[in-house]
Order: sequence, then C-alpha cells, then structure tokens
Amino acid sequence: MPLSGSKCESLFRGIATLAAVMLTSVAVPADAVELPRIASINACTDQLLLALADPEQILGLGPYSRDAARSWSAADAHRYPRLSGEAEDVLVLKPDVVVAGSFTKLATRNLLKEQGQRVVTFDVAHSVDDVKAQIRRMGELTQHPDRADAAIARIDAAVARTRQFVARRHYRVLSVSRRGWIAGSRSLISSLLAEVGLSNAAGDLGLKYGGFASLESIISLRPDFILVSNDSGFAEDEGRAFLLHPALEHFYPPSKRLVVPERLTVCGGPMVVDALDRLVAEIARAERESSSNTAATAH
Repeated sequence: MPLSGSKCESLFRGIATLAAVMLTSVAVPADAVELPRIASINACTDQLLLALADPEQILGLGPYSRDAARSWSAADAHRYPRLSGEAEDVLVLKPDVVVAGSFTKLATRNLLKEQGQRVVTFDVAHSVDDVKAQIRRMGELTQHPDRADAAIARIDAAVARTRQFVARRHYRVLSVSRRGWIAGSRSLISSLLAEVGLSNAAGDLGLKYGGFASLESIISLRPDFILVSNDSGFAEDEGRAFLLHPALEHFYPPSKRLVVPERLTVCGGPMVVDALDRLVAEIARAERESSSNTAATAH
C-alpha cells in the first residue's frame, strides 16, 4: 500500500534524524590527534620521553633506563619494556619515531633509517640553553609543547632562586670526578655553576674543556668547595679511591664537599631543577658544618 505524502515526509525526517545521530556518535573531535608512538634507545632521551610523553606513547626505553645511579627517572622506567639499544627489537615494535643520542651507535641509527624508521638524534646537553632546547624538541615530538613549556618554566624558576641564594657568596667550586677528572666549561655541571653565579675553579687549572688533574694541583688550587657525585666512604675501585685519598679528605672534608648525584647532571632535562635545589641544600649544609667546626675550635 503506497504511503501518503505526510507519511513519506515523516519517514524521511526520521531517516535524516537517525543519520545525524549516527554521524555525531562517530565524529572525531577537531582537536583529537593520534599521538606518535615512540621508542628510545638512549639514557638521556629515555628521561626526556618519560617526562613529557603519555604512558601509552612509550613503546620501550634504552638498556640503561633502569640504572638508578645514572637515571633520574629509573623508577618510572620499570613500567616499560627495556630495549637492547640495537635495531632488531625496535623494528619489531614499529614505532612512529625512534629517539637516540649522538653517542648511540651510528650503525644502529643507519640501519633503522634504512628500514624506514624516523630516527631523531639528540646531542649531549652542555648548557642550560641546550637543556631547554632539548625539552622543547621532545615536546614537539611527543606533541605536548605545553608540558615542555612548563618544564622550562620550572628550570627558570630554579635558576632564579639559586642565583638569589648564592648572590653574596662568590664561592669558587671545582667539580672533581673519578681519577681526578675536572669538568671544563663545556659540561652541564659547569654551565649550572656559571648560570647561578658560582665561579668554576677549573679555569685556573687551564682545563677549559675538562681533563685530568693531579692530586697536588687540586689541593694547591684551594677552591672553596669541591663538587662530587658521591659521598660514600667506600672505594670500589681505583677511580673512586682518588676522591678518598687522605690528603684530599684532609683539605676537603665533608664541610668542603658539595654532593650532587650524577643522575641529576649526566643528562639534560627536568632533573636540572633537582640538581640546582640539591646544590643550594649542599651549600647550606656545608656552611652549617663549617660554622659548627669553627665554634668547636674556638672552645
């Protein structure tokens, strides 16, 4: 039986309404973008990725991502697969982007590129400006520039409060590592010292870019503090034994040592905030200990 005109019109209106409802239910919001899936094969890019990406964006992290001595975000890294650092297991994951360091094996990076992978390489961060640039770059890769901006703002705030703290102190600081390695101007820790107004005594040794110094030259330099990454009294090898030499401990006891763990300065990233806060805390501690020692000697 044919439908009347009014019934046909009602039917068409119903179909049109149903179609509109179905289209609305499957419509994708204009600002919804599929975020890139990323694999990292470098300890420093691991930490940048963990700081800025959504968890579901992270397909895997490098072989040293869980090393608590060198990675600021080692605890978080346990939530993700640990990769070998080679190309094979990365290719299985089929990421949209692979992030690597400039010291990641060139053969590995080239193989990934030959297999059609997009590989983005991050250089070593030598300065606070380098750190900020790398945070911005990872923010762009993860498509979270707002998080990058927030991380940079926290670094700027940490620099400002540290600078205010040390403004009247004019301390000379010498960064000393295993076997007497002295950090030169092209190192992140030296950049942090300069950024907040502390003097890097390495320049007085003629070690602009860093190098090894003898025990005698370090002692004769007489900086206000030496900066070390470990306050353990145990020498697990000859490299660590250098820092526990009796002569060095005599001239640079705990009240003359600033301890900033390596995991806060070995890479550039949001951990710079913790490095600066630790530096302030260590200077304050050393000043208190020095005052106590002076008072005890006076009595």
